[in-house]
Amino acid sequence: FLLLALAGVVPFCGWVSVDLAREGRVVAANVFYPLSMVGIFFLAHLVLRAIMPRTDPLMLPLVSVLTCLGITMLYRLDLHMARLQIIWLGIGLAAMLLLVALLKDYHVLERYRYTLALLGLALLVSTMILGKEVNGARLWLVLGPLRFQPSELGKILLTIFFAAYLAERKELIAEAGRSLLGMRLPRLRDLGPLLTMWALSLLLLIFQKDLGSSLLFFGIFLAVLYVSTSKFSFVVVGVLLFILGASLAFLAFPHVKDRVEAWVDPLDPGTINGKSYQIAQSLFAFAEGGLSGTGLARGYPEVIPYIETDFIYASIGEELGLFGATVVILLYLFLVARGLSISLRCGDDFGSLLAVGLTAIIGLQSFIIMGGVTRLVPLTGITLPFVSYGGSSLFSNFLLLGLLFCVYGGRREVAEKR
Repeated sequence: FLLLALAGVVPFCGWVSVDLAREGRVVAANVFYPLSMVGIFFLAHLVLRAIMPRTDPLMLPLVSVLTCLGITMLYRLDLHMARLQIIWLGIGLAAMLLLVALLKDYHVLERYRYTLALLGLALLVSTMILGKEVNGARLWLVLGPLRFQPSELGKILLTIFFAAYLAERKELIAEAGRSLLGMRLPRLRDLGPLLTMWALSLLLLIFQKDLGSSLLFFGIFLAVLYVSTSKFSFVVVGVLLFILGASLAFLAFPHVKDRVEAWVDPLDPGTINGKSYQIAQSLFAFAEGGLSGTGLARGYPEVIPYIETDFIYASIGEELGLFGATVVILLYLFLVARGLSISLRCGDDFGSLLAVGLTAIIGLQSFIIMGGVTRLVPLTGITLPFVSYGGSSLFSNFLLLGLLFCVYGGRREVAEKR
Protein backbone atom coordinates (compact mmCIF):
# COMPACT_ATOMS: atom_id res chain seq x y z
CA PHE A 1 0.00 0.00 0.00
CA LEU A 2 2.84 2.37 0.89
CA LEU A 3 4.62 1.54 -2.37
CA LEU A 4 1.49 2.44 -4.33
CA ALA A 5 1.28 5.71 -2.43
CA LEU A 6 4.85 6.51 -3.43
CA ALA A 7 4.03 5.58 -7.03
CA GLY A 8 1.13 8.03 -6.90
CA VAL A 9 3.60 10.89 -6.54
CA VAL A 10 4.71 10.39 -10.16
CA PRO A 11 1.53 11.57 -11.95
CA PHE A 12 0.95 14.48 -9.57
CA CYS A 13 4.48 15.84 -9.96
CA GLY A 14 4.40 15.23 -13.70
CA TRP A 15 1.07 16.93 -14.38
CA VAL A 16 1.96 19.90 -12.17
CA SER A 17 5.27 20.29 -14.03
CA VAL A 18 3.51 20.21 -17.42
CA ASP A 19 0.93 22.79 -16.32
CA LEU A 20 3.60 25.11 -14.93
CA ALA A 21 5.63 24.86 -18.15
CA ARG A 22 2.61 25.47 -20.39
CA GLU A 23 0.37 27.81 -18.42
CA GLY A 24 2.63 29.18 -15.71
CA ARG A 25 0.14 27.87 -13.14
CA VAL A 26 -1.55 24.65 -12.06
CA VAL A 27 -4.85 24.11 -13.91
CA ALA A 28 -7.26 22.95 -11.21
CA ALA A 29 -9.48 21.02 -13.64
CA ASN A 30 -6.54 18.87 -14.75
CA VAL A 31 -5.89 17.59 -11.20
CA PHE A 32 -8.76 15.16 -11.80
CA TYR A 33 -6.63 13.07 -14.16
CA PRO A 34 -3.74 12.15 -11.83
CA LEU A 35 -6.31 11.65 -9.06
CA SER A 36 -8.21 9.20 -11.26
CA MET A 37 -5.04 7.25 -12.10
CA VAL A 38 -4.01 6.93 -8.46
CA GLY A 39 -7.56 6.07 -7.44
CA ILE A 40 -7.85 3.34 -10.08
CA PHE A 41 -4.62 1.68 -8.91
CA PHE A 42 -5.57 1.89 -5.22
CA LEU A 43 -8.96 0.36 -5.95
CA ALA A 44 -7.33 -2.39 -8.02
CA HIS A 45 -4.90 -3.07 -5.15
CA LEU A 46 -7.75 -3.44 -2.63
CA VAL A 47 -9.77 -5.73 -4.91
CA LEU A 48 -6.69 -7.83 -5.72
CA ARG A 49 -5.96 -8.26 -2.02
CA ALA A 50 -9.55 -9.33 -1.43
CA ILE A 51 -9.39 -11.90 -4.23
CA MET A 52 -5.83 -13.06 -3.52
CA PRO A 53 -4.76 -12.09 0.03
CA ARG A 54 -1.14 -13.11 -0.52
CA THR A 55 0.23 -11.89 -3.80
CA ASP A 56 3.45 -10.41 -5.11
CA PRO A 57 3.88 -7.08 -3.26
CA LEU A 58 6.00 -5.28 -5.87
CA MET A 59 4.61 -6.01 -9.32
CA LEU A 60 1.54 -3.76 -9.17
CA PRO A 61 3.50 -0.77 -7.75
CA LEU A 62 6.18 -1.19 -10.44
CA VAL A 63 3.57 -1.33 -13.17
CA SER A 64 1.74 1.66 -11.68
CA VAL A 65 4.88 3.81 -11.91
CA LEU A 66 5.46 2.82 -15.55
CA THR A 67 1.83 3.35 -16.53
CA CYS A 68 1.48 6.68 -14.73
CA LEU A 69 4.74 7.87 -16.29
CA GLY A 70 3.47 6.88 -19.73
CA ILE A 71 0.15 8.68 -19.28
CA THR A 72 1.97 11.75 -17.95
CA MET A 73 4.10 11.84 -21.09
CA LEU A 74 0.94 11.46 -23.18
CA TYR A 75 -0.64 14.39 -21.31
CA ARG A 76 2.40 16.43 -22.22
CA LEU A 77 1.88 15.45 -25.88
CA ASP A 78 -1.92 15.33 -26.26
CA LEU A 79 -4.59 15.58 -23.55
CA HIS A 80 -7.10 13.58 -25.63
CA MET A 81 -4.71 10.61 -25.89
CA ALA A 82 -4.04 10.79 -22.14
CA ARG A 83 -7.79 10.66 -21.42
CA LEU A 84 -8.25 7.62 -23.66
CA GLN A 85 -5.28 5.89 -22.05
CA ILE A 86 -6.78 6.43 -18.58
CA ILE A 87 -10.00 4.80 -19.80
CA TRP A 88 -8.01 1.85 -21.14
CA LEU A 89 -6.13 1.71 -17.84
CA GLY A 90 -9.43 1.16 -16.04
CA ILE A 91 -10.55 -1.45 -18.59
CA GLY A 92 -7.20 -3.25 -18.44
CA LEU A 93 -7.12 -3.41 -14.63
CA ALA A 94 -10.74 -4.61 -14.56
CA ALA A 95 -9.86 -7.39 -17.02
CA MET A 96 -6.82 -8.32 -14.92
CA LEU A 97 -8.91 -8.58 -11.74
CA LEU A 98 -11.62 -10.56 -13.53
CA LEU A 99 -9.00 -13.01 -14.80
CA VAL A 100 -7.49 -13.45 -11.33
CA ALA A 101 -10.97 -13.97 -9.83
CA LEU A 102 -12.12 -16.53 -12.43
CA LEU A 103 -8.90 -18.44 -13.09
CA LYS A 104 -8.66 -20.25 -9.77
CA ASP A 105 -6.46 -22.97 -11.26
CA TYR A 106 -4.21 -21.85 -14.10
CA HIS A 107 -3.61 -25.50 -15.08
CA VAL A 108 -6.91 -25.30 -16.95
CA LEU A 109 -4.95 -23.41 -19.60
CA GLU A 110 -2.60 -26.38 -19.97
CA ARG A 111 -5.49 -28.67 -20.90
CA TYR A 112 -6.64 -26.32 -23.68
CA ARG A 113 -3.17 -25.58 -25.07
CA TYR A 114 -3.96 -26.56 -28.67
CA THR A 115 -7.20 -24.58 -28.71
CA LEU A 116 -5.35 -21.52 -27.41
CA ALA A 117 -2.57 -22.05 -29.96
CA LEU A 118 -5.07 -22.15 -32.84
CA LEU A 119 -6.77 -19.02 -31.52
CA GLY A 120 -3.41 -17.26 -31.23
CA LEU A 121 -2.44 -18.23 -34.77
CA ALA A 122 -5.83 -17.10 -36.05
CA LEU A 123 -5.25 -13.67 -34.49
CA LEU A 124 -1.88 -13.41 -36.21
CA VAL A 125 -3.16 -14.62 -39.57
CA SER A 126 -6.08 -12.17 -39.41
CA THR A 127 -3.71 -9.21 -39.82
CA MET A 128 -1.93 -10.89 -42.72
CA ILE A 129 -5.26 -11.15 -44.57
CA LEU A 130 -7.38 -8.27 -43.29
CA GLY A 131 -4.83 -6.02 -41.63
CA LYS A 132 -4.26 -2.37 -42.44
CA GLU A 133 -0.72 -1.13 -42.98
CA VAL A 134 0.28 1.59 -40.51
CA ASN A 135 3.79 3.08 -40.46
CA GLY A 136 5.01 0.38 -42.83
CA ALA A 137 3.76 -2.59 -40.77
CA ARG A 138 0.57 -4.62 -41.21
CA LEU A 139 -0.33 -5.08 -37.54
CA TRP A 140 -3.80 -3.57 -37.21
CA LEU A 141 -7.41 -4.60 -37.75
CA VAL A 142 -9.66 -1.59 -38.32
CA LEU A 143 -13.38 -1.63 -37.48
CA GLY A 144 -14.79 1.81 -38.18
CA PRO A 145 -13.18 4.25 -35.73
CA LEU A 146 -11.64 1.41 -33.68
CA ARG A 147 -8.21 -0.11 -34.24
CA PHE A 148 -7.09 -3.37 -32.66
CA GLN A 149 -3.71 -5.09 -32.70
CA PRO A 150 -4.41 -8.87 -32.56
CA SER A 151 -0.75 -9.81 -32.09
CA GLU A 152 -0.88 -8.33 -28.57
CA LEU A 153 -3.26 -11.09 -27.45
CA GLY A 154 -1.77 -13.63 -29.84
CA LYS A 155 1.64 -13.51 -28.17
CA ILE A 156 0.08 -14.35 -24.79
CA LEU A 157 -1.94 -17.27 -26.17
CA LEU A 158 1.09 -18.70 -27.98
CA THR A 159 3.22 -18.31 -24.85
CA ILE A 160 0.69 -20.42 -22.93
CA PHE A 161 0.99 -23.05 -25.66
CA PHE A 162 4.81 -22.95 -25.60
CA ALA A 163 4.82 -23.47 -21.83
CA ALA A 164 2.30 -26.34 -21.92
CA TYR A 165 3.94 -28.09 -24.89
CA LEU A 166 7.46 -27.92 -23.48
CA ALA A 167 6.37 -28.85 -19.95
CA GLU A 168 5.00 -32.10 -21.38
CA ARG A 169 7.86 -32.91 -23.78
CA LYS A 170 10.94 -31.34 -22.25
CA GLU A 171 12.58 -34.66 -21.30
CA LEU A 172 12.26 -35.98 -24.86
CA ILE A 173 13.48 -32.75 -26.44
CA ALA A 174 16.37 -32.41 -23.98
CA GLU A 175 17.93 -35.75 -24.99
CA ALA A 176 21.26 -34.89 -26.57
CA GLY A 177 22.30 -35.65 -30.12
CA ARG A 178 25.71 -35.45 -31.74
CA SER A 179 28.57 -33.37 -30.39
CA LEU A 180 30.13 -30.52 -32.39
CA LEU A 181 32.98 -28.35 -31.09
CA GLY A 182 32.28 -29.54 -27.57
CA MET A 183 28.58 -28.65 -27.73
CA ARG A 184 25.82 -31.25 -27.73
CA LEU A 185 23.50 -30.53 -30.64
CA PRO A 186 19.78 -31.36 -30.55
CA ARG A 187 18.60 -34.39 -32.47
CA LEU A 188 17.13 -33.69 -35.89
CA ARG A 189 13.66 -34.92 -34.93
CA ASP A 190 13.65 -32.57 -31.92
CA LEU A 191 14.24 -29.52 -34.11
CA GLY A 192 10.62 -29.64 -35.32
CA PRO A 193 9.22 -27.09 -32.83
CA LEU A 194 12.23 -24.82 -33.36
CA LEU A 195 11.91 -24.94 -37.15
CA THR A 196 8.16 -24.38 -36.91
CA MET A 197 8.62 -21.22 -34.86
CA TRP A 198 11.38 -20.09 -37.23
CA ALA A 199 8.98 -20.46 -40.15
CA LEU A 200 6.24 -18.58 -38.26
CA SER A 201 8.67 -15.76 -37.50
CA LEU A 202 9.61 -15.50 -41.16
CA LEU A 203 5.94 -15.38 -42.15
CA LEU A 204 5.39 -12.54 -39.69
CA LEU A 205 8.40 -10.75 -41.12
CA ILE A 206 7.18 -11.18 -44.70
CA PHE A 207 3.44 -10.54 -44.40
CA GLN A 208 3.25 -8.16 -41.43
CA LYS A 209 6.38 -6.30 -42.54
CA ASP A 210 7.55 -6.02 -38.95
CA LEU A 211 10.91 -7.21 -37.66
CA GLY A 212 9.92 -6.51 -34.05
CA SER A 213 7.02 -8.96 -33.83
CA SER A 214 9.07 -11.60 -35.61
CA LEU A 215 11.99 -11.21 -33.23
CA LEU A 216 9.70 -11.10 -30.19
CA PHE A 217 7.83 -14.33 -30.97
CA PHE A 218 10.99 -16.25 -31.77
CA GLY A 219 12.78 -14.84 -28.71
CA ILE A 220 9.96 -15.85 -26.36
CA PHE A 221 10.02 -19.39 -27.71
CA LEU A 222 13.81 -19.63 -27.36
CA ALA A 223 13.65 -18.39 -23.77
CA VAL A 224 11.04 -20.98 -22.77
CA LEU A 225 12.86 -23.71 -24.73
CA TYR A 226 16.18 -22.98 -23.03
CA VAL A 227 14.68 -22.90 -19.52
CA SER A 228 12.78 -26.15 -20.11
CA THR A 229 15.74 -28.12 -21.52
CA SER A 230 18.83 -26.30 -20.15
CA LYS A 231 20.39 -26.90 -23.58
CA PHE A 232 22.32 -23.86 -24.77
CA SER A 233 22.71 -25.56 -28.16
CA PHE A 234 19.04 -24.80 -28.89
CA VAL A 235 19.73 -21.10 -28.34
CA VAL A 236 22.77 -21.20 -30.63
CA VAL A 237 20.85 -23.00 -33.40
CA GLY A 238 17.89 -20.66 -32.94
CA VAL A 239 20.01 -17.51 -33.16
CA LEU A 240 21.75 -18.82 -36.28
CA LEU A 241 18.38 -19.60 -37.86
CA PHE A 242 17.08 -16.11 -37.09
CA ILE A 243 20.22 -14.48 -38.51
CA LEU A 244 19.78 -16.58 -41.65
CA GLY A 245 16.12 -15.61 -41.98
CA ALA A 246 16.80 -11.92 -41.33
CA SER A 247 19.61 -11.94 -43.90
CA LEU A 248 17.36 -13.47 -46.53
CA ALA A 249 14.65 -10.94 -45.69
CA PHE A 250 17.16 -8.10 -46.02
CA LEU A 251 18.00 -9.25 -49.53
CA ALA A 252 14.41 -9.96 -50.58
CA PHE A 253 12.22 -7.27 -49.01
CA PRO A 254 12.71 -3.50 -49.40
CA HIS A 255 11.04 -2.60 -46.07
CA VAL A 256 13.52 -4.73 -44.13
CA LYS A 257 16.43 -3.28 -46.09
CA ASP A 258 15.22 0.27 -45.36
CA ARG A 259 15.09 -0.41 -41.61
CA VAL A 260 18.60 -1.85 -41.55
CA GLU A 261 20.07 0.94 -43.67
CA ALA A 262 18.46 3.57 -41.44
CA TRP A 263 19.98 1.80 -38.44
CA VAL A 264 23.48 1.59 -39.92
CA ASP A 265 23.72 5.28 -40.89
CA PRO A 266 20.75 7.36 -39.69
CA LEU A 267 22.61 10.65 -40.30
CA ASP A 268 23.24 9.99 -43.99
CA PRO A 269 22.27 13.26 -45.79
CA GLY A 270 20.45 11.22 -48.42
CA THR A 271 18.11 9.52 -45.92
CA ILE A 272 17.99 11.77 -42.84
CA ASN A 273 14.83 13.47 -44.11
CA GLY A 274 13.38 10.20 -45.35
CA LYS A 275 13.58 6.65 -44.05
CA SER A 276 16.01 7.47 -41.21
CA TYR A 277 14.22 10.64 -40.07
CA GLN A 278 12.62 9.06 -36.98
CA ILE A 279 15.76 7.43 -35.61
CA ALA A 280 17.86 10.53 -36.35
CA GLN A 281 15.41 12.77 -34.49
CA SER A 282 15.34 10.26 -31.64
CA LEU A 283 19.13 10.46 -31.28
CA PHE A 284 18.93 14.27 -31.35
CA ALA A 285 16.28 14.12 -28.59
CA PHE A 286 18.52 12.05 -26.31
CA ALA A 287 21.43 14.40 -27.01
CA GLU A 288 19.26 17.42 -26.17
CA GLY A 289 18.11 15.80 -22.92
CA GLY A 290 21.60 15.25 -21.55
CA LEU A 291 21.81 14.01 -17.96
CA SER A 292 18.83 15.73 -16.35
CA GLY A 293 16.57 16.50 -19.34
CA THR A 294 14.97 19.67 -20.60
CA GLY A 295 12.02 19.31 -18.22
CA LEU A 296 8.48 18.21 -18.98
CA ALA A 297 6.85 20.22 -21.79
CA ARG A 298 10.13 22.04 -22.42
CA GLY A 299 11.43 19.83 -25.22
CA TYR A 300 10.31 19.18 -28.79
CA PRO A 301 9.44 15.46 -28.96
CA GLU A 302 6.41 16.18 -31.16
CA VAL A 303 8.72 16.57 -34.19
CA ILE A 304 9.17 12.77 -34.15
CA PRO A 305 6.37 10.89 -35.97
CA TYR A 306 4.56 8.30 -33.80
CA ILE A 307 6.21 9.72 -30.67
CA GLU A 308 3.29 8.49 -28.54
CA THR A 309 3.79 4.82 -29.48
CA ASP A 310 7.08 3.66 -30.97
CA PHE A 311 9.17 6.60 -29.74
CA ILE A 312 7.79 7.52 -26.33
CA TYR A 313 11.12 6.45 -24.81
CA ALA A 314 12.80 9.20 -26.86
CA SER A 315 10.39 11.71 -25.30
CA ILE A 316 11.38 10.44 -21.84
CA GLY A 317 15.07 10.70 -22.76
CA GLU A 318 14.70 14.28 -23.96
CA GLU A 319 12.60 15.73 -21.16
CA LEU A 320 13.74 13.58 -18.21
CA GLY A 321 17.30 13.02 -19.43
CA LEU A 322 19.62 10.08 -18.93
CA PHE A 323 18.49 9.91 -15.31
CA GLY A 324 14.83 9.40 -16.22
CA ALA A 325 15.64 6.99 -19.06
CA THR A 326 17.80 4.91 -16.70
CA VAL A 327 15.05 4.80 -14.07
CA VAL A 328 12.70 3.35 -16.70
CA ILE A 329 15.24 0.63 -17.54
CA LEU A 330 15.65 -0.18 -13.84
CA LEU A 331 11.88 -0.45 -13.39
CA TYR A 332 11.71 -3.00 -16.21
CA LEU A 333 14.65 -4.92 -14.75
CA PHE A 334 12.90 -5.09 -11.36
CA LEU A 335 9.69 -6.20 -13.08
CA VAL A 336 11.54 -8.94 -14.96
CA ALA A 337 13.28 -10.00 -11.74
CA ARG A 338 9.91 -10.38 -9.99
CA GLY A 339 8.57 -12.45 -12.87
CA LEU A 340 11.59 -14.76 -12.82
CA SER A 341 11.27 -15.03 -9.04
CA ILE A 342 7.71 -16.30 -9.49
CA SER A 343 9.01 -18.85 -12.00
CA LEU A 344 11.79 -20.09 -9.72
CA ARG A 345 9.45 -20.56 -6.78
CA CYS A 346 6.66 -22.20 -8.74
CA GLY A 347 5.89 -25.79 -7.81
CA ASP A 348 5.26 -27.22 -11.29
CA ASP A 349 6.82 -27.19 -14.75
CA PHE A 350 3.91 -25.56 -16.58
CA GLY A 351 3.59 -22.68 -14.13
CA SER A 352 7.33 -22.12 -14.09
CA LEU A 353 7.63 -22.06 -17.89
CA LEU A 354 4.52 -19.89 -18.23
CA ALA A 355 6.00 -17.31 -15.85
CA VAL A 356 9.26 -17.36 -17.81
CA GLY A 357 7.45 -16.86 -21.11
CA LEU A 358 5.27 -14.02 -19.83
CA THR A 359 8.29 -12.34 -18.26
CA ALA A 360 10.21 -12.77 -21.51
CA ILE A 361 7.46 -10.84 -23.31
CA ILE A 362 7.99 -7.84 -21.03
CA GLY A 363 11.79 -8.07 -21.05
CA LEU A 364 12.30 -8.71 -24.76
CA GLN A 365 9.69 -6.22 -25.90
CA SER A 366 11.20 -3.51 -23.69
CA PHE A 367 14.70 -4.27 -24.93
CA ILE A 368 13.70 -4.35 -28.60
CA ILE A 369 11.89 -0.99 -28.58
CA MET A 370 14.31 0.85 -26.28
CA GLY A 371 17.22 -0.61 -28.23
CA GLY A 372 15.64 0.49 -31.50
CA VAL A 373 15.03 4.04 -30.32
CA THR A 374 18.63 4.35 -29.09
CA ARG A 375 20.05 2.62 -32.20
CA LEU A 376 21.30 -0.43 -30.35
CA VAL A 377 19.25 -2.68 -32.68
CA PRO A 378 17.29 -1.95 -35.88
CA LEU A 379 14.13 0.02 -35.25
CA THR A 380 10.87 -1.94 -34.94
CA GLY A 381 7.22 -1.02 -34.61
CA ILE A 382 6.30 -2.56 -31.25
CA THR A 383 5.18 -0.69 -28.15
CA LEU A 384 6.91 -0.09 -24.83
CA PRO A 385 4.94 -2.19 -22.29
CA PHE A 386 2.64 -0.16 -19.98
CA VAL A 387 4.15 3.13 -21.23
CA SER A 388 3.30 3.56 -24.92
CA TYR A 389 -0.09 4.77 -26.09
CA GLY A 390 -2.46 2.05 -27.26
CA GLY A 391 -5.56 0.39 -25.87
CA SER A 392 -4.92 -3.14 -27.15
CA SER A 393 -1.33 -3.01 -25.90
CA LEU A 394 -2.28 -1.81 -22.40
CA PHE A 395 -5.19 -4.27 -22.19
CA SER A 396 -3.04 -7.28 -23.12
CA ASN A 397 -0.24 -6.19 -20.78
CA PHE A 398 -2.62 -6.19 -17.82
CA LEU A 399 -3.93 -9.62 -18.84
CA LEU A 400 -0.30 -10.77 -18.84
CA LEU A 401 0.14 -9.32 -15.36
CA GLY A 402 -3.02 -11.10 -14.23
CA LEU A 403 -1.63 -14.43 -15.44
CA LEU A 404 1.56 -13.84 -13.44
CA PHE A 405 -0.57 -13.17 -10.36
CA CYS A 406 -2.45 -16.42 -11.04
CA VAL A 407 0.80 -18.38 -11.22
CA TYR A 408 2.00 -16.71 -8.02
CA GLY A 409 -1.25 -17.56 -6.24
CA GLY A 410 -1.17 -21.11 -7.57
CA ARG A 411 2.33 -21.80 -6.30
CA ARG A 412 1.34 -20.42 -2.86
CA GLU A 413 -1.55 -22.91 -2.75
CA VAL A 414 0.82 -25.75 -3.69
CA ALA A 415 3.23 -24.72 -0.92
CA GLU A 416 0.42 -24.61 1.66
CA LYS A 417 -0.83 -28.09 0.68
CA ARG A 418 2.68 -29.44 1.14
